[in-house]
Amino acid sequence: MRFTVQLPTERVDRAEEFLSATAVGEMAQAAERAGFDACFVTDHPMPGDRWLASGGHHTLDPFVALSFAAAATSRIRLHTHVLVLPYRNPFLTAKAAASLDVLSGGRLILGVASGYLEPEFEALGVDFSERNELCDEAIAALRQVWSTGGLVVEGRHFRATGNTALPRPLQKPHPPIWVGGNSRRAIRRAVELADGWLPFPAPRRFAAHIRTAALRSLDDLAERLAFAREHARAVGRTQPLDVCFVPFGLELFGPEPVDPGRFRARVQELEALGVTWLALNVPCDSRAEYCEKLAAFGREHLGGEPR
Repeated sequence: MRFTVQLPTERVDRAEEFLSATAVGEMAQAAERAGFDACFVTDHPMPGDRWLASGGHHTLDPFVALSFAAAATSRIRLHTHVLVLPYRNPFLTAKAAASLDVLSGGRLILGVASGYLEPEFEALGVDFSERNELCDEAIAALRQVWSTGGLVVEGRHFRATGNTALPRPLQKPHPPIWVGGNSRRAIRRAVELADGWLPFPAPRRFAAHIRTAALRSLDDLAERLAFAREHARAVGRTQPLDVCFVPFGLELFGPEPVDPGRFRARVQELEALGVTWLALNVPCDSRAEYCEKLAAFGREHLGGEPR
């Protein structure tokens, strides 16, 4: 099992603690020292005020934030969890992602999704009703622009008539693309177009709010993974599919440490289902607390050394 941990760059309420070049660098270094395989950030360029008031959050630009993390580290992978593809022209996304992959030495994991916040789509001038089609064509365009010169391709809102974008990513054939979402459409997108799937725990009420399928138990996760395997057989996919999930039922960074035996048992349970990565969030009030929690978790569960 591999582990990715969130960099708390959404904490605009404590900007002096979390939103500086020094802070991002220190936190990324702490994740690397603790033994985490990747660190991740989210994507909300223009969220609506009603969503923010109901518990939503701001973010730094994901490519800028991860560039600062890359400059401060040497091994840890840099993970967008998730980049909303319909918000951007896919060629701009391809350029930003390739630039980060090149400058980081080939460490990008591009987690993507179709998005769910209609007011954010409206603010960015994107038709919300097209989001799934825009996401699908963006993934295809990314793969093409990273491998083809003299590109000729047309989408709903872009047209290349013989264009080339260099440099290409260091990772070949391209950085891993992981698709977020619990719906069968998201699973089909991951199986058909991508390298991984990013499901997440979602009670029914929350799932309805963000327009995805509820995922409330390991049984729900097992059912979705069975569908992914079935669909892979149907479309002739033979490559393994990475699956990155937030673990159910473990308060990993609460006041009491998690028993290592219980943690290993849960990891083994998820591995048996087909999960290959775990994504963790770290509640904290300062970057010192964040770094201390990562170090403790690393000593208890990751060996405390880069792998």
